[in-house]
Amino acid sequence: MNLTAKVYNKFFSFKTVKEVLAKANEEKSGDMLAGIGAESSSERVAAKLVLSRLTLEDIYNNPVIPYETDEVTRVIYDGLNMTIYNKFKSFTVGELRDYILDSDTTNEDIKQLGRGLTSEMIAGVAKLMSNLDLVYASKKIRNEAHCNTTIGVPGTLAFRNQPNHPTDSIEGIMASMKEGLTFGAGDAVIGINPVEDNAETVKRQLEAIKSFMDKWEIPTQVCILAHVTTQMKAVEKGAPEDLFFQSIAGSQSANEAFGISAALIYEAYDMAMHKGTGTGPNLMYFETGQGSEISLECHHGVDEMTLEARTYGFGREYKPFMVNNVSGFIGPETIYDGREVIRADLEDLFMGKLHGLPMGIAPCYTNHMKADQNDQEVGTMLCAMAGSNYFMGVPGGDDIMLSYQDTSYHDDASVREILGLRPLPEFEKWLEKMGFMENGKLTKLAGDLSAFDR
Repeated sequence: MNLTAKVYNKFFSFKTVKEVLAKANEEKSGDMLAGIGAESSSERVAAKLVLSRLTLEDIYNNPVIPYETDEVTRVIYDGLNMTIYNKFKSFTVGELRDYILDSDTTNEDIKQLGRGLTSEMIAGVAKLMSNLDLVYASKKIRNEAHCNTTIGVPGTLAFRNQPNHPTDSIEGIMASMKEGLTFGAGDAVIGINPVEDNAETVKRQLEAIKSFMDKWEIPTQVCILAHVTTQMKAVEKGAPEDLFFQSIAGSQSANEAFGISAALIYEAYDMAMHKGTGTGPNLMYFETGQGSEISLECHHGVDEMTLEARTYGFGREYKPFMVNNVSGFIGPETIYDGREVIRADLEDLFMGKLHGLPMGIAPCYTNHMKADQNDQEVGTMLCAMAGSNYFMGVPGGDDIMLSYQDTSYHDDASVREILGLRPLPEFEKWLEKMGFMENGKLTKLAGDLSAFDR
């Protein structure tokens, strides 16, 4: 295994595969903060050259966190399809990139391939891709999942209706949710981040939303994004939850900081199957984002992009209905500016889809980042072109509870119209029945909440 390269008559030598992966990453402020990023453009190019020549077997034999000490590594390796891995293990990472981008390689080919790749392999091939490569490769991969409705249907783009409220006011939540529904947002899920993480709040919000869904016969799913243990307590008290949510990470220590383990997520999945209200079989909703492990000091010297890939490797074990990245949510200490967040969004979409996940993106940013609405809109359009299953739908694009910027109900409608995409089929029929949509376009009733007073 050769870990050396020469660039512009300068010789570079790397000690480990983990170092090669870190140095080959596009510049991210989190990697620089952790002291593991490339110190120059030449060193980054050298690392990419070395990475391109490594075989998949080299990477398999060198997980960035040892199997013996890390639960995430064990979940990834124990779930690997060894027949598929053995078929491709002699490929170099450069050859893997060429195979994925080849116009003759189909969606089915890539989906089968992904089952035999570890997360480090998937991160490695993404590091060798340009933004256009990532869009093209992501577009080729389609992953569907079913809770109460089916997400990822070709020609569709779904949205999470996210009517958060800074005081958990049911009236405020309902008003924002209704507005989103009139603009066609909510077919992915109606998902609320509660201010108070307790079973009573979760139960109250679930009952209000579920009652409204039943009254208006809305074909979607509902989820309250509290800690998974809080949701479990609420369901034990009789709360009607379709999807169980949890933030997850790419190292065991980071997951422990989140208060979770593989066994706990299995327990939640079992509860969703036997006590939840979702049809299934896909009943979990995971949220991730580059940099969480670094912000928690749980990165083990691994770059934030590779850790994000490992997050997807951990999450695919539970066959989720939804996974989305919020890489722009933490702030400039992990993702510094608009350029970095757009790159992270495209990397994450591709890596999640190659893992076989029904992947969505929250192309978000915080107000203390060097990013603005134009950066966010460019990221949104690129990820929509790349086949993101869904985006967020936030009133006015400004989440007044979490204090960050994301796609608005209006943005959602615009992206659908620009790219000729439709809501999920069951939801579009409901929109037409309500008069909010006709022939795939919103009607004049969009934004008119009085439609629910009839």
